[in-house]
Amino acid sequence: MDIRKITDQYYVAPQVDPADMVDVAAAGITTVICNRPDAEVPPAFQADAVEAAARAAGLDFVVLPLTHQTMTPENVAKQAQAAGAAGGPVLAYCASGTRSTVIWCLAQAGTMATDEILSTARQGGYDLDAMRPTLDAIAQARRG
Repeated sequence: MDIRKITDQYYVAPQVDPADMVDVAAAGITTVICNRPDAEVPPAFQADAVEAAARAAGLDFVVLPLTHQTMTPENVAKQAQAAGAAGGPVLAYCASGTRSTVIWCLAQAGTMATDEILSTARQGGYDLDAMRPTLDAIAQARRG
């Protein structure tokens, strides 16, 4: 399992295996967020299977499947709310961890400097510098 730290409270990973949930809980994670649509994976790795294993391991579980088309302001807000409401560190997963990192970046626009957002993502292993214009535009819009 490849868990990557974005912040002390937000981690990302590529597709997780239901069998990984005991180790996820042992690592101190309290909530798992599934950002991967079920259509992308076989039934054994779909949200219901991972959720059952997560809950059996004592973890909270949130389903918020993301695609390019569903990376909307509403879903950015839902992800931020789920992460913020968690009682501890969150692990968000998708195919590679990129979507889960992108949505974190979008949520930070306007609250963190763009350079800091991109640097934080890069330290987690995700080079998202191409997002700079989008992050700057969101930050400007949020400032009014």
